Amino acid sequence: MRVMITGCHGQVGSCLVEQLQPIADILAVDRVELDITNEVAVKSAVTAFKPDVIINAAAHTAVDKAEDEVDLSYAINCDGPRFLAEAADSVNASILHISTDYVFSGDKEGVYTESDVTSPQGVYGESKLAGEEAVIKACQKHIILRTAWVFGEQGNNFVKTMLRLAKTHGTLGIVGDQFGGPTYAGDIAAALVVITKAICNGESDKFGIYHFSGLPHVSWSQFAQVIFDEAVEQAIIQQSPVVNAITTEEYPTPAKRPANSKLDTGLITETFAINASDWKLALRNIKTYA
Repeated sequence: MRVMITGCHGQVGSCLVEQLQPIADILAVDRVELDITNEVAVKSAVTAFKPDVIINAAAHTAVDKAEDEVDLSYAINCDGPRFLAEAADSVNASILHISTDYVFSGDKEGVYTESDVTSPQGVYGESKLAGEEAVIKACQKHIILRTAWVFGEQGNNFVKTMLRLAKTHGTLGIVGDQFGGPTYAGDIAAALVVITKAICNGESDKFGIYHFSGLPHVSWSQFAQVIFDEAVEQAIIQQSPVVNAITTEEYPTPAKRPANSKLDTGLITETFAINASDWKLALRNIKTYA
């Protein structure tokens, strides 16, 4: 297998490199090695390497900053994926592209399926949806993997923030009316590796959109409590802060967050035998996030 990985130093990208390096010939690039918003550079890199699969783990994920950085968001989240998909198509490669729960409004009762109507509420979600559409249009052999609430050893994420705050705060107000599935970056990478193997081995041509995130679904405040409980048990912190569940209105942010980020992962399980991320299991080694 020849696999090109973009965003190789990010939360998911770093896990992809670790998991694919022993079993594939990889070209791992980040923005220093390849600016995915540069169409000529993308085409040149893909033409030279001739991958079987491109996995795009690069994204502009600063949700609040995106409200002001509109052009940058669309360049990285839409133009870049389009250039990668066009280049993939030109060498008959497949493209696996990571997307987000933010393509939905969050107003639905119950879980979101792949066929539900998209209605992003901010620039980040709008730019990611535009990226999905661009990839689908540019390359027939595509997988769009929507995920949510990502955490891992690399980069900034909710788990790291909570562990940092727990060392200096006795009480924390955490949003309790937004619900979703925390998702371990290593599990996202593992899911993408399974799909990559299936494509390269000729075992699957089930291209399209899939949801992959964690179970059980929880609120941010519930997620925080589990993090603190694990941290206490593993002696990362001496005692858990008191968690007060607050409303979204009590914690205003520049960008609107979906109240419901619950993704239905049944299709990816049925198609590729990939189970939802066990985020509680991923927290058993919580010292790696501290």
